[in-house]
Amino acid sequence: MFTIEHEFDATVITLVDEGADPRDYLQEDITIQSFEDCVVVEQLDENTEIVMRVVFSHAQLRELAAALDLPEGVYRLQNRKPPA
Repeated sequence: MFTIEHEFDATVITLVDEGADPRDYLQEDITIQSFEDCVVVEQLDENTEIVMRVVFSHAQLRELAAALDLPEGVYRLQNRKPPA
């Protein structure tokens, strides 16, 4: 399950890890905040009770999205210019 909220300066997506089987190892919720200049991913570390934070540039996030569908290797995304 996930939620999407539009706030004043960011779009916030929360990913909720759910499972019906009590043997499933569920993770804490992940919050993704998309700002004009960066994307912040946060998750509570249940062992330390500290919120872990990773900050991506939008370019890094585009590369991550592309990498999820590619085989092992080294890649560089090319900027595509719209047709004139």
